[in-house]
Amino acid sequence: MNDYREEVYRLMLTTNKCIGVYYEIAKEMGIKENTLLLLDILSDQKQHSQKQICDDWHIPKTTLNTIIKECVNAGYIILLSQKQSKEKLIALTDSGQIFADKVTRKMKKAVQHSMEKVQKKYSTDFIMIFEKYVEYLESEYKNN
Repeated sequence: MNDYREEVYRLMLTTNKCIGVYYEIAKEMGIKENTLLLLDILSDQKQHSQKQICDDWHIPKTTLNTIIKECVNAGYIILLSQKQSKEKLIALTDSGQIFADKVTRKMKKAVQHSMEKVQKKYSTDFIMIFEKYVEYLESEYKNN
C-alpha cells in the first residue's frame, strides 16, 4: 500500500497558500477575510441563506452572523424574509454591490488571470479531480 502523506501534504500546503492569498487581499482592503468571502459570494447578485453559506463554505454560524450584522449596519446587505421559512435570505444592497465590486476587484482579476494561465497550459480538470478527492475523503472519514 502506498503512503500518500507527501502528496496530501502538498495538497494541504497549496490549499493553505491559496487561502493565504485571499487573507492578504482582505487585509489590504481593510476587511476581514470572511467578509471578503461573503461579499464575493453575494456579488453573484443572487439571494443566499445563512445556512447555505455556512454549509457550503464551512464558516461557523456565529462568525457569519457577526459579519452579517456588521454588513447590515454598514448598509451593504439586506435580510429578506422567505415564505414558509424562518430563515432570511441575504442579498447585497446597491451600495453593498458597489463596495463588493471595489473590495473584490483585485481578487477577481488575479483569479481570472491565474485560471486563464492554468487553462492555457494545463486545463482546469484539476478542479474536478480535487472535488472528487474531497468527496472520497469525506466518505472514507465518515465510514471509518
